[in-house]
Amino acid sequence: MTDRVHHTARQAGMTLLEIMISIALLMMMMTVAWSTVVSTSNSKKMVEASQQRNHEIRVAMARMVRDISHAYLSANENQQIIDQTKRRTIFLGKSSGQVDELRFSSFAHEPMWADADECEQTMISYSAMSDRKNSRKVNLLRRETRRLSSELDFKQIPATSDILIRNIERVKFEYWDWKDKDWQDSWNSTSADAERGRLPTRVRITVEVKIDKDRTRKYTTQARIAMQEELRFVAPAQ
Repeated sequence: MTDRVHHTARQAGMTLLEIMISIALLMMMMTVAWSTVVSTSNSKKMVEASQQRNHEIRVAMARMVRDISHAYLSANENQQIIDQTKRRTIFLGKSSGQVDELRFSSFAHEPMWADADECEQTMISYSAMSDRKNSRKVNLLRRETRRLSSELDFKQIPATSDILIRNIERVKFEYWDWKDKDWQDSWNSTSADAERGRLPTRVRITVEVKIDKDRTRKYTTQARIAMQEELRFVAPAQ
């Protein structure tokens, strides 16, 4: 009888040990499964964020290409304006710091409602703007006026402003001069040198963004300007 009791107790002890081992194995399997799920979820979020960032940049660069490709100059305005930068049609590109500045007249404007006091002519500019939530971040700002005016300062003309790209490291514009066969860092259609009254044939756009603490990624494209000569109105012969 005593031997049977000891045997039963031994069986009960072995069963308890097996249960503890089973629980430990189950916990290990659950930990591995949870780690796999978390890793997969984080990878999915990283891929989605990267795709959204790429989409944001590519859409912005496509918009800049469209804007710049419709740039134009016109000689049919007051040539006696002392401050040439206040002319109604202009192309000014300046290399400056983190984000190059560019301002130009363009046929890219699209009136958004019928009978609007607007046309396709507009003045567009690209410049840097500090992020409102984090001053250490810089955004690329696009500003488009609703009409052209030589009476007001550019910043006083009614316009619509949009953030094209958030949190950028560098935006660079380069201008192809077909006469010198070389890329220029700046362009001024109002200056007294060889650039006066003409446009670059191409504009190279380079956008650089940070993808992590130590690495950046560059995106490059080009816009070809179709209209090279100033528009001139010639009165018909009487």
